[in-house]
Amino acid sequence: MSIKRYGTSQTGAGGKTLPFARAVEANGWLHVSGQVAMEDGEIIDGGIVAQTHKAIGNLIAILHEAGYDVEHVVRVGVWLDDPRDFWSFNKIYQDYFGAHPPARACVQSSMMVDCKVEIDCIAYKTPEA
Repeated sequence: MSIKRYGTSQTGAGGKTLPFARAVEANGWLHVSGQVAMEDGEIIDGGIVAQTHKAIGNLIAILHEAGYDVEHVVRVGVWLDDPRDFWSFNKIYQDYFGAHPPARACVQSSMMVDCKVEIDCIAYKTPEA
């Protein structure tokens, strides 16, 4: 079994190198690290709506880079800074995942960076022979 890592030289806030891969693929499984509403190393301005679109967009970009799509996602983890944002987040989430709903956990959590939402996922597709 081979393991492939995506984005091991990414940078975060302040241009600091992040000590993890954006995603790791092994035997058809793709584990995508938590994505926030980051662009050019900084969290974008805006509330839960703008940040949800950006975080999910970042997640989908990584899926596509690895050759996966939303229909391959089997599980999603979501962390919300404010539980009052749940329904706004859920509406946007459904626009992206409604046709192929994965299993999901969604919790309130204090964030390590100044953002409203973080989202990760696990995807699967049959490995190419």
